[in-house]
Amino acid sequence: MIIDTVANLGQYAGVHPRFKQAIEFLNTHDVKQLEPGKYEIDGSHLFALVQHYETKQKEQSIWEAHRKYFDIQIVAEGEETLGHSPIGLTEVTTAYKEESDYALFSADSGNFFTLKEGHFAFFAPQDVHMPCVAVDGKPGPVKKIVIKVEI
Repeated sequence: MIIDTVANLGQYAGVHPRFKQAIEFLNTHDVKQLEPGKYEIDGSHLFALVQHYETKQKEQSIWEAHRKYFDIQIVAEGEETLGHSPIGLTEVTTAYKEESDYALFSADSGNFFTLKEGHFAFFAPQDVHMPCVAVDGKPGPVKKIVIKVEI
């Protein structure tokens, strides 16, 4: 897992060959102006999901992980709390679904952090994560871009 500002995203271009394309997409689009939906950057290999939602209580949120894609989750507006737990410290509650690229988990504990506007979190397959959690238990609107990078 990586947490940093979008301004520093270019420093991670060497993590994966498609990261450069993801960075170019972000540099050539005003993310605050993008409408919710899917934006193909390189077909199914690299795409962005623009989401607008209300954060929720931690008890209503879920732990998830992916196998086929890395997640780069960027907060364009608002802020949210996210949880992280190494996959070895979790238990599968819903088996991996290949067509949707996710499995669900339970975790006795995890590290929680706040992701503010202009920041991103990068999750790999071993990073079980809980997105969309309200900061300090107070739900609020968030606009987020999730860039899915095929592994």
